[in-house]
Amino acid sequence: MCYEKFVRPILFKIDPERIHDIALFWGGVFGKFWLTRKVIRSLYYYKNEKLNISINGINFDNPVGLAAGFDKNAVLMNVLPDLGFGFEEVGSITGEKCEGNAKPRIFRLPKDQALAVNYGLCNLGAETISKRLSNRKFRFPLGINIARANNEDIVMDVDKGIEDYIKAYNFMKDIGDFIVINISCPNTPDKRAFSLPSNFSRLMGEFNKFKITKPCFIKLKPDYPKRELDELIEISYKYKFITGFVISNLTKDRKGLKSSDKELENVEGSISGMPIKERSDEIIKYVYRKTKGKKVIIGVGGIFNAEDAYRKIRNGASLVQLITGMIYKGPKIVKDINKGLVNLLEKDNFKSIKEAIGVDV
Repeated sequence: MCYEKFVRPILFKIDPERIHDIALFWGGVFGKFWLTRKVIRSLYYYKNEKLNISINGINFDNPVGLAAGFDKNAVLMNVLPDLGFGFEEVGSITGEKCEGNAKPRIFRLPKDQALAVNYGLCNLGAETISKRLSNRKFRFPLGINIARANNEDIVMDVDKGIEDYIKAYNFMKDIGDFIVINISCPNTPDKRAFSLPSNFSRLMGEFNKFKITKPCFIKLKPDYPKRELDELIEISYKYKFITGFVISNLTKDRKGLKSSDKELENVEGSISGMPIKERSDEIIKYVYRKTKGKKVIIGVGGIFNAEDAYRKIRNGASLVQLITGMIYKGPKIVKDINKGLVNLLEKDNFKSIKEAIGVDV
């Protein structure tokens, strides 16, 4: 409440990308020192054994993670466990360094509790990031989200796109605990997007040439027609290395937004946050039912409280992730969600979070 009433109004007067950069800088600084980590931990950390969950041999203290898109260049791993996160997904990381789109490229939509994001996959590139992370041990499970660079020569050529994915994978494959292949960046022309089943199949065929031993997830968009989604699920069964799906990425659809046409006039990018909550929930439930729970689902989109996270879990998600909720609710959101999840589990007489997965499907 203190954050929402006093801190957020000040932060929201400043350019959102500048605030993002400041958060990354100080998060990296605070994570370097034992004393600052201890202070942060005393304020935000919460632990309860009912939230422990093991996924494909990876142990998570709780199911709440930071989604890809916030920590693009992987600088926050030291501080996030003390903020209460159970895991993190860094990136997206591309093979080639990617400058991303022109600024401004992130916009707040307070009436919708949303963001419009148009970063364009900006990151330092897999080679640079891998050099910094190689041979490091992390205090919680780390996911590596890889994508295809948004550079013009790559984005317009499917073959070059595949090469960039593979380059990113080769540099990052020995880092972290699981891999996420992001096929759902909303900035890609449709005929060249890897969310298109034909292109997705080609990409998976190339990844299948490697002996991928880590859990590997595919990040989906929320805008699939059911027919295309069914095709992607069917293709995923052909490749044993695919563990499951991250559901979902941002949406291009602006229907139903509370922000006025005038407020949206100069806003570029796709939408995160509350507007995609329901469609994310629907796709999670659909995929869980379609795969009969055999594919692990990480649920993302519109998580602002424990009830939002719990609904995704009951719909079939084993883990959940957030970004926009933290921006609107503040850093205490993770502690509040985890405490709330324990209360909800106890109310439903579940002994662990795993018992709640998919019970509403």
